[in-house]
Amino acid sequence: MTDEAAETRAEGPGAAGSAAGSAAGAEAPAEPAGPSGPVPLGVVRTPTGHTGVDAHLARLADADHLGADGHLGVYEDVHRGLREALTALDAPPVPGPYENRS
Repeated sequence: MTDEAAETRAEGPGAAGSAAGSAAGAEAPAEPAGPSGPVPLGVVRTPTGHTGVDAHLARLADADHLGADGHLGVYEDVHRGLREALTALDAPPVPGPYENRS
């Protein structure tokens, strides 16, 4: 292919429009093609060492795949579970089966 043929193709119909479009695309940020789905925030959940609490905190990952309207149910469930875990810490210990010997 010669240089003249390459220039002719580059200057063909739509070449000026595509050059202007690419220049405009460089100036303004590209808009998304359509609504995207939920994107995880990537928040790191550090284990606490308490299996019950860690299970509730792991449940927060379920919210990553839901829309904003679905977060409330997950947050309420986790909050309820964490409150129960804290309440259980205040409960008096239950004696074992062999601790009541007289």
